[in-house]
Amino acid sequence: MNHEAASHCYFCQSPRLIKHPELGQLAIAHVDCDAFYASVEKRDKPELRDTPVLIGGGRRGVVAAACYIARTYGIKSAMPMYKALQKCPDAVVIPPNMKKYAAISKAVKAIMLQTTPLVQSISIDEAYLDLSGTNRLHQGVPAFTMARLANDVQKKLGITVSIGLSYNKFLAKLASDMDKPNGFSVIGEQNIKKVLANYPIQAISGVGRRLETKLKNDGIYSIFDLQRCSIQELQKRYGSIGARLFNFSNGIDSRVITPNPPAKSVSNEVTFSYDKSGLEQLKPVLWRLCDQVSSSLKSKNKFGKTITLKLKTSKFRTITRSKTIKAPTQLADVIYRVAFELLIPNSRGTYRLMGVGLSTLSDNIGSVETDFLDDHDIKQEKLEKTIDQIREKVGANAIGKGRGFNLEQPIKKK
Repeated sequence: MNHEAASHCYFCQSPRLIKHPELGQLAIAHVDCDAFYASVEKRDKPELRDTPVLIGGGRRGVVAAACYIARTYGIKSAMPMYKALQKCPDAVVIPPNMKKYAAISKAVKAIMLQTTPLVQSISIDEAYLDLSGTNRLHQGVPAFTMARLANDVQKKLGITVSIGLSYNKFLAKLASDMDKPNGFSVIGEQNIKKVLANYPIQAISGVGRRLETKLKNDGIYSIFDLQRCSIQELQKRYGSIGARLFNFSNGIDSRVITPNPPAKSVSNEVTFSYDKSGLEQLKPVLWRLCDQVSSSLKSKNKFGKTITLKLKTSKFRTITRSKTIKAPTQLADVIYRVAFELLIPNSRGTYRLMGVGLSTLSDNIGSVETDFLDDHDIKQEKLEKTIDQIREKVGANAIGKGRGFNLEQPIKKK
């Protein structure tokens, strides 16, 4: 093989090549979509390619995602938007389009499932894959298969992913963060303790601020410091998480990749631009949330029995109220009537956030006993089917009820 042929990937012709003595043996992968929301928006707006882009918005909103250009200014996810704009006044702020992002996420997962049925999504933009035993099916080792997957995602969907490949979940996740964006990194078993030694303790999933502070107070700053402790010592100091600290710091992770179970609930929430109080201000928001949850249930062909209302006060106290109804429903009107009943006793408060959710889900309409429905519900079901048909043809915002008007009017100060 001549030098030119050896300097490019056989499958995608990329000039980047990975060499590792264990490359043919590793089968656990972690896939992370690069700056997912921002990348999707840049794909759809090519003129923003070289512009710092932030996904989020609202006077009191936070950064849901920041592109890699914006990150060079020190902007991170969950940062208050006003602080992000102080760091980068020229950033373009785009409101999140969760429906679009969910569709792209679903398309990425479909490509993953063509690779292996053992796909475990951990968020809208991340997943683990177990490619053990797929060599014959894909005519190559998992490393080659994952390179093809990354290439397919970029060609078909116009976004990039970063891939980590290893022999367990912890190390695969660690590897995917090593060369972002559009990276492919490998961590093998050989000399693993030495490889991990220089990582900070925050690299171990489950080490939050409180545990980090406690570890540092005990003189533990790096994974090397953890490697010097016995499992018994760590368990005695930190309880059940002590075993996790010991295992991960030594490259041990026995967790298996299991396909995601069916959704247990469907919900939606909104943070207000201004605090809201009173039924006049809260009712329109409540209806819109119920309508959105209903649409989500219908798209998944799901029905729910337990309706939950979530409120967050202006002082950040969270209130949740729930009620379980006799028959499963997906009708916005039914959800709204119950949620409104839950709202009335709490309507005098002043709130910054409201959410509505449905749980105790059923899979199909056969589980709904129509005898429980009164004439109003039957008429409402027909009406909502008509509205859904119009929305499907013309667009989601083509038609709605007057209940949902005037959603973001600020509170009038007396």
